[in-house]
Amino acid sequence: MEEDRTNFHYTKKSLDVLGMSCDEINAIFRVIAVVLKLGNFVFVPVTNIDGTEGCQISNFYEVQETAHLLNLEAQILINCLTRATSSNSTQEDVGCDMDARQASIARNTLCRTLYARLFTWLVNKINDSLKSMQREKNLALLDFYGFESLECNSFEQFAINYGAEKIHQHFVHNVLRIEQELYAREGLEWTRIDYFDNESICELIDKPSYGILSLINEPHLTTNDALLQRVQQCCAGHPNFMICGPNSMAFRIRHFANVVNYSVQYFLEKNSDVLPKYISSALYQSNLPLVQSLFPEGNPRRQASKKPTTLSSNIRTQLQTLLAIIKPRRSHYVFCIKPNECRQSRLFDIALVQHQVRYMSLMPLVHLCRTGHCFHMPHAKFFVRYKLLSNITWPHYHGGTIVEGIAIIIRSLPLPSAEFTIGTKNVFVRSPRTVYELEQFRKGRINDLAILIQKTFRMYRLRKFYLCKRNSQIVISSAWRTWRECRYGIPFTGRKHMWSLYRVAREEYRSMKYKRQVQWAVDVISRNYHLWKMRQYLLTIPLRLPPNTLSPLSMDWPTAPKFLSETSRLLRAIYHRWKCFIYRNSFDQTSRNRMREKVTASIIFKDRKASYVRSVSHPFIGDYVRLRHNQQWKKMCVDTNDQYVVFADIINKITRSSGKIAPILLVLSTSSLLLLDQRTLQIKYRVPAAEIYRMSLSPYLDDIAVFHVKASEFGRKKGDFVFETAHVIEIVTKMFLVVQNATGKPPEIHISTEFEANFGQQTVIFNFKYVGMSELAQGPPKVTRKANRMEIIV
Repeated sequence: MEEDRTNFHYTKKSLDVLGMSCDEINAIFRVIAVVLKLGNFVFVPVTNIDGTEGCQISNFYEVQETAHLLNLEAQILINCLTRATSSNSTQEDVGCDMDARQASIARNTLCRTLYARLFTWLVNKINDSLKSMQREKNLALLDFYGFESLECNSFEQFAINYGAEKIHQHFVHNVLRIEQELYAREGLEWTRIDYFDNESICELIDKPSYGILSLINEPHLTTNDALLQRVQQCCAGHPNFMICGPNSMAFRIRHFANVVNYSVQYFLEKNSDVLPKYISSALYQSNLPLVQSLFPEGNPRRQASKKPTTLSSNIRTQLQTLLAIIKPRRSHYVFCIKPNECRQSRLFDIALVQHQVRYMSLMPLVHLCRTGHCFHMPHAKFFVRYKLLSNITWPHYHGGTIVEGIAIIIRSLPLPSAEFTIGTKNVFVRSPRTVYELEQFRKGRINDLAILIQKTFRMYRLRKFYLCKRNSQIVISSAWRTWRECRYGIPFTGRKHMWSLYRVAREEYRSMKYKRQVQWAVDVISRNYHLWKMRQYLLTIPLRLPPNTLSPLSMDWPTAPKFLSETSRLLRAIYHRWKCFIYRNSFDQTSRNRMREKVTASIIFKDRKASYVRSVSHPFIGDYVRLRHNQQWKKMCVDTNDQYVVFADIINKITRSSGKIAPILLVLSTSSLLLLDQRTLQIKYRVPAAEIYRMSLSPYLDDIAVFHVKASEFGRKKGDFVFETAHVIEIVTKMFLVVQNATGKPPEIHISTEFEANFGQQTVIFNFKYVGMSELAQGPPKVTRKANRMEIIV
């Protein structure tokens, strides 16, 4: 009891430290107490006057205490737990009575929903209080329970094991597959390490339309027998799916860890365990702000949302979101080995440990760590980071290429050269010890350079002080010598000599005074003359301007005196901006949009794409086939919400397999990219604008562009698109603006002679070769497909 009291005070103090107010802390404890109190409700079956079954709550005092915690009327709480489709009124005869079993199910669903939403609210509140205003690197930990295989496995074990499969697939893909593909792509000598890939198991569970998760959500499946029959019908023949028996209500899946039997009992009930809308509406009447925020769908002013998603859909969506967050991050994996099944210390089960090591793919991982490389870095980044370790490359390297400079750095280090491997784009280091020593050498070199900078600065400061003292000493010595010669070096001959010296000094003084007066008069006259000239210039500018100068192309400007050249330049720039402002205000909205597109094209392609110069004088028309006036299109676009056409033209689509050209109608709306049959206007592909994240082109005169699609369901199945069109500058510019308006951030425009593209299940490297103007005049670019490379000869 004393320990519980201590833990309670510790928890309350932690909430205070996180910045929560007293009202919020009190509301949290109230909601937790409500969850505990709901479990004490006892539903007693009763028979109504009309013969239907109903129920009542026997311990009414528990209802009153729970309603008091919720700041809610007790009768509203009773109605929402004992009557379905209630209007949440205080009257007792509203709604359809539920029996004791249905009321218990509704009560349990409310407890689970209340606790889960409170947990989510608390996590979001803590994240908001810990969130930093500055963009910094973050460290996140994901503690995953792992694999479960019990005597009776139901929907909970199925969901946990599905999550374990996806996490294991992410590990296998990121560590074993991508690392080996990197070695092969970089041209390193490498013997492929075989490993078990559980991708087929994941497809068995979450494959669209025919996966087990999709089958559970089919609306016509209402009984466990129908669900089991449907699963066996769609998954039979899969190597990882097995049927338990003719009279068994279970099926068997061969997971990466073990074979598990799943009982389909309560699968459908647990999958559709959603809180009814009338219970949410009842709890929204609570005067506790926290409870209202936990049930926003109960707000009567809120529009009715779509049908609630099932638990299996939520699990799949949350796993996909988690993996999407983890994918671009640098992940470190920690595997926990269970030594025995008895949970005893000093007991080591060899067979169990070997089984875990085998199904976790730890042996291929150890083999990869021993024979592979633990660290790699791009050439330019490696050279910039470690060029200070060699006197030849520091501070400036005037030798050959970056690769040669990296080789010089490696040879200058007291480390074995076998620890380093230079690939086509990256530098690989074999052992962690070498990386540590390399960083230690760099740290020591930085200290030496800091000492050198300090020494040089101190020398500069002291030398400057010394030179100042030396010059002062020379001035003092010279003045003293002059005084000594005047004082003792000239012999004294009487008053006549003194008078002559006085006259010479007086004449010199008068001459110096006259020169100063002349200089003062010259300065006054010059200053007033400059002011007069400046005033005359500014007043006569409007009169000296040539006619028809309001055009932004006109660069005529009156000449100015030399001392007013900078003023003339500034005034000319201001006048030009004013002319541009007047010119822009004369445009209508359509002309402004076209000008915006032209400016965007200049920002993207100027000095980067050779064919951009030819497109400057041609306006962007957009709808080249007058699709906006087509009656069939007007009927179709309403269904897909693509009424606003930005671009439409018949272009050439380059096939992925052979590189041949097929004409197709490309339509770009404000929300998506559509490919249609040019005769029937039948939609073949529709890609939302938010799914396109990059567009790749070559720097040559060709008209080929590659649209990269995100790794969603459509991207993994179809891959990226390759187009050839004479309006490539226009279509890429318009696609750039459409994606920017749809997602809030611009897509990446990649212009290079070599880049990668995703063709469904295969990655293809595009390579552009320029052979000269003579070849270009003969016809369009030649496209050939060889294995995983596609060459375009321009």
